[in-house]
Amino acid sequence: MSDWKLRMEAIVAPAVARSRSLSEVLVDRQALDQAAACFRRSFDGTSAIILADDNTWAAAGSELQEKLAADGLQVASHILPAEPRPKASVELADRLRERLASDDAVPIAVGSGVLNDLVRYAAYQLGRPYFCVATAASMDGYASAGAPLKRRGFKNTFACAPPRAILADLSVIAAAPAEMTGWGYGDLAGKVPAGGDWLLADALGIEAIDAVAWPLVQDNLGGWLAKPERLAEGGQEAIAGLFTGLTIGGLAMEAYGSSRPAAGADHQIAHLWEMQGLTHQGRQVSHGACVSLGALAVLRLFDWLLERDLAALDVEAALAERSDLETKFAWIDAAFDNPDIAAGAKQQTEAKHLSLEGHRARLARLADVWPDLHRRLRRHLWRAEELRAHLSAAGAPSRASDIGLDAEALCATVLAARFTRDRYTILDLLEETGTLADAVGALYSAEQQS
Repeated sequence: MSDWKLRMEAIVAPAVARSRSLSEVLVDRQALDQAAACFRRSFDGTSAIILADDNTWAAAGSELQEKLAADGLQVASHILPAEPRPKASVELADRLRERLASDDAVPIAVGSGVLNDLVRYAAYQLGRPYFCVATAASMDGYASAGAPLKRRGFKNTFACAPPRAILADLSVIAAAPAEMTGWGYGDLAGKVPAGGDWLLADALGIEAIDAVAWPLVQDNLGGWLAKPERLAEGGQEAIAGLFTGLTIGGLAMEAYGSSRPAAGADHQIAHLWEMQGLTHQGRQVSHGACVSLGALAVLRLFDWLLERDLAALDVEAALAERSDLETKFAWIDAAFDNPDIAAGAKQQTEAKHLSLEGHRARLARLADVWPDLHRRLRRHLWRAEELRAHLSAAGAPSRASDIGLDAEALCATVLAARFTRDRYTILDLLEETGTLADAVGALYSAEQQS
């Protein structure tokens, strides 16, 4: 076994062994040759249905069908149009569920982010395990126990079972468009600021760091992100490392029971763009591209924050700047045109809104823990410019203009993103300390100069 595969197995195998649903992750050169054997190890029955779009059918679906049929399996297919891109919506997932309900075939999702989420949700609604055949190292959701889908415009992550088995043929993944690999690198890079957000929540007694999920993601993250130029060159070994990191992110989310180990304010920003249907050059901007810019923006906020001494915070002055819930709701109404998105944002915001005394106690604790928290954040976080250079080298978006935004639009999204999820992040800490406007102003200046 090659060195890269030994390293991958040492990380992946223990995580798979802890999974309640996933029994096998097969990543190899020419892995499609092993697809039938993998299927038979993981599933009862002899019939399957491949769900793909035109692009993923051409990349792997057609060959997969031939390999499975040659082994004696009965294989049907359901192919979605590739253009316009299938939307990650509950409505489309429900239509796929209706197709799956017509027989008892094992669903096989052939694709990456959207297709995997749609099939995961549809299969889960039927209580049926499914097989995932990956076509690109473009996102971290392959092994996730959740499906981020829009319902009437508002994006939620719905609890679902991960696939029973994941197969990734490196020849297929390396042949995916280079921009998709860049999106995957951006999604993985988002784990850096997401870790910073979790450190904040842990120090403030809001959500403790988990001894299993944290090291799964964070212990190897630096290595997975270390050589972005090799990804841009299309090397299979480098792509195998990226795919491993993305898969581990999903396993960590399943182990913890939510997306906290892999998503923080970076994903809140990305999900807001996705809810708004952000397009650039006539195409919807991908999840990984959104996370790239979300991660970079959040690291710029952390850069600004770490230059402050919150141990000397004027608590009463910060409390004087606090907004009541009615004011926040008015801000939400002004920020979101879609009433369903606004209603969802109000629900999430109310869930984390502090009373005056709760706010005072939060700030007092922050001042007490800041010296140690500051050291922990410094050890963990990258500087924003360091991440920007890595994103660029990997072929991921590294400036707001790369996804069709200017500095003003970027900052408007950052300000609105704190309302879309009740998860505690740096956006909440900045608001609670009365410094959000100053930090976002610094982000605006940095983006204009980059």
